[in-house]
Amino acid sequence: MHLPNIIHTISEALHQQDAKAIVVGGAVRDHFLKLPSKDYDIEVYGLATLEALESTLLEFGSVNLVGKSFGVLKFIYEGEEYDFSFPRTESKVAEGHRGFDVKVDGDLNFKTAARRRDFRINAIGYDVIEKRFLDPFDALTDIKEKILRHIDDKTFVEDPLRVYRAVQFAARFDYVLADETFVLCKKMVEEGMLEELAKERVYGEWKKLLLKSEKPSQGFELMSKLGILEKYFPELHALIAVPQSPLWHPEGDVWIHTMMCVDVMANICRSGCPHPDNNHKQKLKFLFAMLCHDLGKALSTTIDEEGDIRSIGHETTGLALTKSLMYRLMDEHDFIESLLPLVEYHLKPSQFFGAKSKASAIRRLATKVNIEELVVVAKADFLGRTTKEALEGVYYAGEWLLEKSKELNVSSKPLEPLLQGRDLIALGLEPSAKFKEILDAVYTLQLDGTIDTKDEALAFTKKTLI
Repeated sequence: MHLPNIIHTISEALHQQDAKAIVVGGAVRDHFLKLPSKDYDIEVYGLATLEALESTLLEFGSVNLVGKSFGVLKFIYEGEEYDFSFPRTESKVAEGHRGFDVKVDGDLNFKTAARRRDFRINAIGYDVIEKRFLDPFDALTDIKEKILRHIDDKTFVEDPLRVYRAVQFAARFDYVLADETFVLCKKMVEEGMLEELAKERVYGEWKKLLLKSEKPSQGFELMSKLGILEKYFPELHALIAVPQSPLWHPEGDVWIHTMMCVDVMANICRSGCPHPDNNHKQKLKFLFAMLCHDLGKALSTTIDEEGDIRSIGHETTGLALTKSLMYRLMDEHDFIESLLPLVEYHLKPSQFFGAKSKASAIRRLATKVNIEELVVVAKADFLGRTTKEALEGVYYAGEWLLEKSKELNVSSKPLEPLLQGRDLIALGLEPSAKFKEILDAVYTLQLDGTIDTKDEALAFTKKTLI
């Protein structure tokens, strides 16, 4: 197993004190999954006190003591951070992720210390000195068979977040939950154990599911089977079995379409997010917009006497549902508000393309939503289905709208007003409520294309509005 040289150096120093460094957790798991890993957690066995470990670490770098009460020292070397800890046991004494009695013991054996972990694949260790792997729970068999299996019933249920961790791990690694793990997780959901979880912790697992999974749909399907959606996210559960017109959605119901769209968006974000702000926040914005774009269909779908299925107005009906869902996950008001225009206007690119809408309509659209972002969302919506056109993989409507909006300089922001309050003051007007009326009138003419320059705006104002 490849490790940074500093880990080998510290391991040798600990070995001189008859202590042993064992790499644990995700880094070892990812080694077998052939995934890149930057986070290294090292458990130190055989030392009497944390102070002795701290003293050793200080010979090679700096130490942050923020986790010392939990037996963890954060070691910083050349800008990188490593977690060094003593083996420990944990027992639940109160609700919440802080409600654990932690007992640190440098004399514990590896199997006893590893039993507190959630899944077998996360309980493999690597002995740095002896260069051998420690696998007390036969995790390598689970990895070979692509099964996610918990270690211990008693310790697993002590932190209900592990149900969400099961979901995101299964999706990220394309694993199947072991039967006994599925049964235990479902029981925890049914008994309401997940209700003690803070939304921030739940959101953390959703982020990993969305950003790290090739197909996030696998996680959401598992949440559905475990009863999580029905109990905690009814807006999503309500999409299951909502019919759609087979002409536009031969793939099936709204839930199937939404899951396909989320997977398409995950692929778009992974293969190179077509947006200047190619960061986690922007990707999450796209992914959540996709997850929420058709929530309104659960309320707006109708079937007439001829059997025609319509969802008129679902894009606006879904706004309140989007807020309801998102505020259950986070309190980031600005982020949630930024999703709403993408939900409300997600049909516009296809509608505008079909109607060959004029420049004035495109300029007006840009005052309501970022067109670059909207086209990404509409593209995923278009490709997340099994029509002949979608299977060709090209979204002509989006390309057309993006090209037109760039020609009009409104692809990423609204048209800049030619006239501002200071210009009216320069014309001799006193600031008043009429300012807004004048500025709005001129801006409307800009959007229409009637006025193109500041001189034209000033001339119109002098002649018509003053």
